Amino acid sequence: MKMHFARGLAVLSLAALATAASAQTAFPAKPIRWLVPYAAGGGSDFLARTVAQTLSTQVGQPVLVDNKPGGNTALAAAETARAPADGYTVLSADNGTLVFNPALYKSLSYSPTKDLAPVTLMGKFPMILVVGANSGFATAKDFIAQAKAKPGGINYASAGAGSPHHLAMELLKVEAKLFMVHVPYRGAAPALADVVGGQLPAMMVDMAAGAGFIKGGKVRALAVANPTRLPQLPDVPTFAELGYKNVEAAALVGVVVPAATPADVVNTLNRQLVAAIHEPSVNKRMVDFGVEPVGNTPAQYTELLKAETARWHKLIRDLKITLD
Repeated sequence: MKMHFARGLAVLSLAALATAASAQTAFPAKPIRWLVPYAAGGGSDFLARTVAQTLSTQVGQPVLVDNKPGGNTALAAAETARAPADGYTVLSADNGTLVFNPALYKSLSYSPTKDLAPVTLMGKFPMILVVGANSGFATAKDFIAQAKAKPGGINYASAGAGSPHHLAMELLKVEAKLFMVHVPYRGAAPALADVVGGQLPAMMVDMAAGAGFIKGGKVRALAVANPTRLPQLPDVPTFAELGYKNVEAAALVGVVVPAATPADVVNTLNRQLVAAIHEPSVNKRMVDFGVEPVGNTPAQYTELLKAETARWHKLIRDLKITLD
């Protein structure tokens, strides 16, 4: 009888130890630091803060958004790469960080494939060709025709050299066989201001940055670089409808962690983030802001990044674009 009792106590003790160990290792058990490689107030910052707020509520831990701009996103990416691989440091990474930078810079302080592990794509910011309201361009066909008629006669603005906005226009130039001169700015806001003011006629912009200008009639949306029309701009055709099916471009913003982060932690983070993205109020805020919500698996995000890398690296190589 005593032996059975002792055995029972031993089993109970082991179960209690297992439960305690499980409680200690349950993720997350402390605050999460969320690095954003841009200044506060932009699209990536909005997305991180919107998702982080709901994530914090869901997991019962603070999620602290930390803006670390610099080095064309390389500063925050390198800091994330060096952080402990425990899931408590995450990075908002766009296709500049994960796809464009390795092709644009000869030396980079981090490797997207060796140092960082994809968790989920949060959302897409599809690119839109816009022109100033007084630019004289009524349609995308008109803009392309005039650009063809005057090689080098049209300058275009971008949110910065190597940005999705810049490379989206370069893609259009290749597909439509245009020659236009690139004028980079430090962000979408100052570029848009000069397009509105008539200093430059056109640029590619995302809905998040351009919505107010489009709705206010200060710029005219001519075409969207998306497979389908945007719900916010139902009357604006896609480039595919105009005969340029390869002109698809978007800022893709996702979450990555240090590469050595255990798979179970990555998968837990993925489930938590996807749940936050699909929470109805978060989903609505994203759509209203001009983001197409996604929330996919680490494997799906990895495959997308591979396909995007192959596509854009070829364009960057062919055009000999470098930022070194």
